[in-house]
Amino acid sequence: MRTPASPSHPTGSTRSTRSTGRTGRTGRLAGAAPAGCCALLAVLAPGVAGAASASGPASGPASGPASGPRSVWEAGGDFSPPSALVPPTAVSFAPDLVPYGARVRVRTSVAEGSTTVAVAVEGLAPGHAFPAHVHAQTCGSTPAASGAHYQDRVDPVQPSTDPAYANDRNELRLLLATDGDGAAQAATTVPWTFRPGGAHSLVLHAGADAGTHAAAERVACVDLPF
Repeated sequence: MRTPASPSHPTGSTRSTRSTGRTGRTGRLAGAAPAGCCALLAVLAPGVAGAASASGPASGPASGPASGPRSVWEAGGDFSPPSALVPPTAVSFAPDLVPYGARVRVRTSVAEGSTTVAVAVEGLAPGHAFPAHVHAQTCGSTPAASGAHYQDRVDPVQPSTDPAYANDRNELRLLLATDGDGAAQAATTVPWTFRPGGAHSLVLHAGADAGTHAAAERVACVDLPF
């Protein structure tokens, strides 16, 4: 049984690196990364993982197919209750599906006009599929605080239901299908980059067969440095 994270001491960290094709690199690391999630990300997105490993920044340039400059950053931590004294990086609104203390790690890579987002989670409800989407606002004390889905081309009518805008080409969407231990990993690439200040979080929705939770209900949120 996973021990819940202390509400007054949520955990989380952010790592940021930029590769310019040389060995020189600048970055910032705050806190230790959850090793299990980072190991999953290394398997999930090896081209992205070359820029920052589970133990720290790599000594050489980022690997991967892109020949131009690449930006890579990473964030995540343990899910905590929204009532935590210090605002947590990762919030759970449904501890029956996303228990407090469950872990999430998100790695984002931007290169040559495209964006790849890789997500790894541990300790969630087993055998369940969580739809996940990038949202426009940061996480807050209520599920609605994260705002609408981020859209590359913004639907002038909100909430957006027009399939010309609300689709997996115009929004960044993933599906996290957990195994028997509650772990999952997923990655996706879109042929565009986020507008500065336009995207701030990744939201996990309840999905189908979630008991008392509606499929679209926002059950967890992670603040991300997009």
